[in-house]
Amino acid sequence: MEKQEIRGAEYDFYGKLPLKRAIPLGLQHVLAMFVGNLTPLLIITGACGLGAGSEFADLQVDLLQNAMLVAGIVTLVQLYSIGPVGGKVPIIMGTSSGFIGVFNSVAKVMGGGIIAYGAIMCASIIGGLFEGILGMMLKPLRKFFPSVVTGTVVLSIGLSLVGVGINSFGGGNAAADFGSVENLLLGTLVLVVIIALKHGTKGMTSASSILLGIIVGYIASAIMALVLPTTAVTAEGVEYTKAWVLNWDKVAGAAWFSLPKLLPVKPVFDWRAVLPVLIMFVVTAVETVGDISGVMEGGMGREATDTELSGGVMCDGLGSSFAALFGVLPNTSFSQNVGLVTMTKIVNRFALATGAIFLVLCGLFPKLAALISIMPQSVLGGAAVMMFSSIVVSGIQLIMKYQMTPRNITIVSVALGLGYGIGSSSGILAHLPQGLQLIFGGSGIVPAALMAILLNIVLPQEKEE
Repeated sequence: MEKQEIRGAEYDFYGKLPLKRAIPLGLQHVLAMFVGNLTPLLIITGACGLGAGSEFADLQVDLLQNAMLVAGIVTLVQLYSIGPVGGKVPIIMGTSSGFIGVFNSVAKVMGGGIIAYGAIMCASIIGGLFEGILGMMLKPLRKFFPSVVTGTVVLSIGLSLVGVGINSFGGGNAAADFGSVENLLLGTLVLVVIIALKHGTKGMTSASSILLGIIVGYIASAIMALVLPTTAVTAEGVEYTKAWVLNWDKVAGAAWFSLPKLLPVKPVFDWRAVLPVLIMFVVTAVETVGDISGVMEGGMGREATDTELSGGVMCDGLGSSFAALFGVLPNTSFSQNVGLVTMTKIVNRFALATGAIFLVLCGLFPKLAALISIMPQSVLGGAAVMMFSSIVVSGIQLIMKYQMTPRNITIVSVALGLGYGIGSSSGILAHLPQGLQLIFGGSGIVPAALMAILLNIVLPQEKEE
């Protein structure tokens, strides 16, 4: 009887799980989101001219370290809650990629530099507090977010991430050897190992299939470096290191211990940053409702309660304000990890908390963070392709939860058609005012979410037959 209880604990949010079983399950979540947690910071600090080679290169390293620490702390609040803040749901929090488009535009409008980044931080503090208030008022607002709306948002999140997964699978589209045979074989190996372990084994091996697949990818990369050329030359005659090569020098050069710095960037108030970011935080609240709905539906087989949604959105908002105090971009529910929970059905709070604690340790011990940060993109891509696609399936399940009436079909069709279409072809907005480009041009999630909410309000309810 005791064995049965332990075996089922992974699939029970409050289940008592031994530490040796919890650690690898939590580590899977860290590996699934590590690169995604750092990528938005790399992009936006680069857009503001604070990247490698600039006078602020050391600042960028501090911000990346802080991003891990903040993600771990905010995740623990989401799992265990502090008063009404935190939904007690199996969600991992991390730096949001949904804001990249808006922040990129803000950086361009303000001419980049430390002032532009400071304006982004100030807007994030204000926007996070605003989302926290939205979370408090979520119960009366929930009627605007039925499963057809949240499902459409989850579906658009999944669709927007599928391209990200495929880019990683090929080695990262910024890599000179993107799509090379080595990258594709490495990604395929990881994917095949995950599928084989997930469906060909039982117990711990099956539950940890993502982690084991990534470890196999690391080993394969190390072996490839011994037998294959690790460098190549571009058409212009420039030599480069191939994307699948493990950069052990980065681990050797990282410090063993370093405390995070509070307010590494001074917040600067500027309306040009605040207005578009406020609107994005409304969309983020809907995305979080969608993520929580998706993870509860996919991982626990039931709908999320008002308290879970309200606490989750409040954690999302206040966690983003907290992140900005450490110079980190908004922290929101991580869709990659929603996909992982949906795929594995493992919702144990203690298992996810071990992952969050590992994130905190990464923020204190840069050498540990460096070890994971050298993961080849194609290894991550092998796992991401499957995980991201499972988010699409979760969205479809939410949409199909109730009968697909003509009204619901119209909501999903128009929201996805216009929303995802604009997101994938943002050049269509080139002649519109800059404010609208700021809001809609970054991601298909924003227009899809707003269109689904609007149509749900405008279209008359159909009588049940």
